[in-house]
Amino acid sequence: MGRLARLARILAVAIRFGLYELAPARKGFLPRLVPFAGIVFGADTSSPRARRLREALEALGPIFVKFGQVLSTRRDLLPIDIADELAKLQDRVPPFPGAQALAEVERSLGKPLAELFSSFEAEPVASASIAQVHLAVLKDGREVAVKVLRPRVEAEIAKDVALLETAAALVERLWAEGRRLKAREVVGEFERHLEEELDLVREAANASQLGRNFAKSPLLAVPQIHWELCSQRVMVMERMHGVPISQIDSLKKAGVDIPALARAGVEIFFTQVFRDGFFHADMHPGNILVSTAGETKGRYIALDFGIMGTLTETDKNYLAQNFLAFFNRDYRRVAQAHLDAGWVPAGTRVDAFEAAIRAVCEPIFARPLKDIYFGKLLLRLFQTSRRFNVEVQPQLVLLQKTLLNIEGLGRELDPELDLWSTAKPFLERWMSEQVGWRGVLRALREEAPFWAATLPQLPRLAHRALSEDRLAPLEAAVHRLADEEARRNDLLSAALIVLVAALLVVALFLF
Repeated sequence: MGRLARLARILAVAIRFGLYELAPARKGFLPRLVPFAGIVFGADTSSPRARRLREALEALGPIFVKFGQVLSTRRDLLPIDIADELAKLQDRVPPFPGAQALAEVERSLGKPLAELFSSFEAEPVASASIAQVHLAVLKDGREVAVKVLRPRVEAEIAKDVALLETAAALVERLWAEGRRLKAREVVGEFERHLEEELDLVREAANASQLGRNFAKSPLLAVPQIHWELCSQRVMVMERMHGVPISQIDSLKKAGVDIPALARAGVEIFFTQVFRDGFFHADMHPGNILVSTAGETKGRYIALDFGIMGTLTETDKNYLAQNFLAFFNRDYRRVAQAHLDAGWVPAGTRVDAFEAAIRAVCEPIFARPLKDIYFGKLLLRLFQTSRRFNVEVQPQLVLLQKTLLNIEGLGRELDPELDLWSTAKPFLERWMSEQVGWRGVLRALREEAPFWAATLPQLPRLAHRALSEDRLAPLEAAVHRLADEEARRNDLLSAALIVLVAALLVVALFLF
């Protein structure tokens, strides 16, 4: 009954905001009845459809707001107007009582609050749909921020996700376009995001990894995690002092170099992506502070590490090659990279795909670099990808969302920011380190433990390859050619191993 009541409320909200206009035209009595119900219940269809969808999600509550945020990242699936409007959703909800937060901290950490902290502020400083944050001071005087999950949030999320899964299945079953939109896949992706955010130990580990990656960087600071005070529902971290990056006037008054700050944001993003393959995937202004005092003035401060993206070496090389190919207008290389990665159906004509990419990019490149927007380019490319059935990779969807956040943030800080010219030297340097002699030496050093374990076995492997012949005479006669080929391959492998080992010894000796 509870699920039916929730479904009824969702339907009522959808009718009140006129969302039936988003559905495709269908024949029958029920599709004609829904608009009539909208008239009866006073549906407002005067404002744009995207705005009405955003307002409906806000009316349905925090989990639907968060779903809209995740949905806004799938610009390969959504119309541009809807994706842009959903990106405006803000995850702000009223806080739950401080007494409940105090009780949760004591229950999760297994000790009275007085034994853990010298002071604890019951009034939260931030509140969202999953958790809220309180300020506290440890017994040794260190200031900390305490993140606490909302009471019964797991059960509430489970109920709403179940409803979304049912709705997604209906969309794919009743609407042909719904299959292309991959509604169930999108809901599954949303559920994975929520699972990550519901485990604060995982978030603490993400923060620790990012902090280690930027331990010596003058560009980005990450709060230290107090592991002895962390559990699945409570996370205690260093309190960071700074000004929200959206308060540009305050940053200017504090003497922060705003254009330099914009360029640093671009460098931080590309460093996370191409050097580390591990990046903060929720870098909206609410999760970023800027230090305004002391030696760290102008340094970014990252917060909220629930959603992080990862990239393999293959992903990084693919991205770098595509970015540089775009910079150099080498559209053939872009098309071929997609085919090589298996993201385009095997029967796709390279020249047709190349021509489509050229039609998207050339009008953009005809403008000054400072007027070219990565975000708009990505959107046009996604539209083109639909025609060629390009398979969009989940890890790159997170990257695309983060890139749009970074570009928007950078242009808000400095409207003259040229993201392309800022990024190109970094990518060219990274590519030279990957494919040049430095990359070869680094690969040799990384493989050194493997070769060290393999080299002592070479004599035994070579002897086995040359002398092993246990086949019966008849089998030997039948398989003679195959055995000779195998021996040649084994000898070739042994020779290659010896050659690489020799190069390794020389490289380690010289460098």
